[in-house]
This record gives sequence, C-alpha cells and structure tokens, in this order.
Amino acid sequence: LFLFIQFVLLIPLKVFSQSGDQSVKVQKILEKYGLQGTVVLYEPGGKGYFGYNEAKWDSGFLPASTFKIPNSLAGLETGVIDTGYLFRWNGEKRRMPQWEHDMKLQEAFRLSCVPCYQEVARRIGSERMREVLKKMGYPGMDVNSENIDLFWLEGNSRITPRQQVNFLQRLQREDLPLKPDVMKSVKQIMLQESTGQYNLYAKTGWAIRNGNNYGWFVGWVETNGRVVCFATLVEPVDPSDMTDFAGNRKQVTMEILLLLGVIPSVD
Repeated sequence: LFLFIQFVLLIPLKVFSQSGDQSVKVQKILEKYGLQGTVVLYEPGGKGYFGYNEAKWDSGFLPASTFKIPNSLAGLETGVIDTGYLFRWNGEKRRMPQWEHDMKLQEAFRLSCVPCYQEVARRIGSERMREVLKKMGYPGMDVNSENIDLFWLEGNSRITPRQQVNFLQRLQREDLPLKPDVMKSVKQIMLQESTGQYNLYAKTGWAIRNGNNYGWFVGWVETNGRVVCFATLVEPVDPSDMTDFAGNRKQVTMEILLLLGVIPSVD
C-alpha cells in the first residue's frame, strides 16, 4: 500500500489519469495515426512522471537517432568536432538523398545524417565514448571497437523511455558534468520550434528490432516558465503500413502535449 501511495503521488492526476477519460483520448490519438506505444513525461518541481501506458516506461529499446543528442555532447566535449565542424560528402550514394552534400553540425542534426554522426563516433573512439557516456550518465550502451559507428542502431544497446526523460531533464537544466558551452550548443541545435507560446527542443529516432519498426520522439517543452520533458515511443499497429510514420512520431506527440495541457491551444 505504501509503495502504491508513493507511486500515485508521483502522478499529477489533475493533468492525467491512466484509467480516466484522458487515457482513452490519448489512445484515440495513437489509433488515428495507426500507432500503438507509450508516452512518458516528467515535470520537475514535485509533479514527477505522467503519461500513457506506463507498463513500457522501463522497457529498453535501441536509441536510434535520439543518440545524436549524447553523440553531439560527446563530440563537442572531447573536442573532435566543434559547432562549425564541416561534414564533407565523399560523393558516394547515401541512403537518404538529403545527406548527399557537405553540411555543418546543426544541419547534420536536423537532417539526422547517420553517416555524419558515424564519423563523430569513430573520431571519438570506443574507449573515450564509454568514458564520456559514463561521465554524463547516459545508460545502457554496449560500445566496443567493432561497433563504434553502429552501437546505437543495432546490437545490444538499450535505453528506456524513462531513462530518456531523466537524461533530457538534466541536459535541459545544464546539470550534466560537461562544459557549459557544450550543453548550451546542443540545446540550441535541438530547438525545433519557437512559437512565442512555447519552445520545443527535440529529436526523432527510428529503429528496427526483430523485424518491427519503432520510432522515438524525445525532448522537452518550455512554456511560461514551465518545463516538461517527454519521450514518445510508437510502432505501427499494422507493420506493413508505414504511411507517414516518420512525421507521425512528432504529430502524435504534439497532439498529446496539447491534450494534457503542456502546450497551449492556438485557438
């Protein structure tokens, strides 16, 4: 009973109730886009964790391109890149045509350029990567010299949705044991939207596990002095239907943030 009471006290029930009407509404948002999954949010200041389908909050998944957040931090902290670093395209065909040009760090992050960030990881090296990930408290990565440019995309690395938000809220507060300018720089490249009503800092990720696609949208929202960190993890209900899956990761998250009162309505 004591543990149950403790758990309940972590959830801002007036914002969200897993068994209530808003849970049904969250589920309907996911169903509208043909998705299933989980959303965990964390608001500092005693409000704690809230969201949808908490049974999956502590299940581990490959970070996929959400790892570009700690990879950027590690690259800048170790000095193997700087904010003006130019990733040069060697002319070879890449999986995504938008990656086939020279680009600087901010564009590489925005376009989620896998070859660019593989270059960062190789420049850091496996030993130094393990050290800096441990230093910043980013958990669950299986890093060695053989998988240094793939460990976040395939293999045994795992991070949970709750661990994602725990790491992100420390970055948002600039409370990682890293150089202040490194954290400020990464926060700046994460900024996706600044509407006057809220600022959205985020990153997508997309991985395939056991033949199934799943997608991340992680980050935080700042609005009127309030900060809410989030991690959305979704997969298609019908694995053969990947229609708009890339964009729907963000779309469902924004609709859920609106539903839960995290971002204001534009009406």
